[in-house]
Amino acid sequence: MGVQQIADQMKSQVESSNFSRSVKFDTGGDGVIVIDGTAISTTDGPADCTIKLSLDDLESLIAGDLNPTMAFMTGKIKIEG
Repeated sequence: MGVQQIADQMKSQVESSNFSRSVKFDTGGDGVIVIDGTAISTTDGPADCTIKLSLDDLESLIAGDLNPTMAFMTGKIKIEG
């Protein structure tokens, strides 16, 4: 699955949220997902917080198969901002 498919899956949840900040999921060469308020995009841009991880780890995180705390502690997820 690519970042566009993941963004498409997240779209309805993002649009119905009351999220008022921006966050970017940066999967390196596989692309980015930027959530800005209630909008989601796969076009790179600035964000309040950037979460760097591999595409495989993002897929596992979304599926609930990757514990975010353990992923952060083991360096699979890096956070900036």
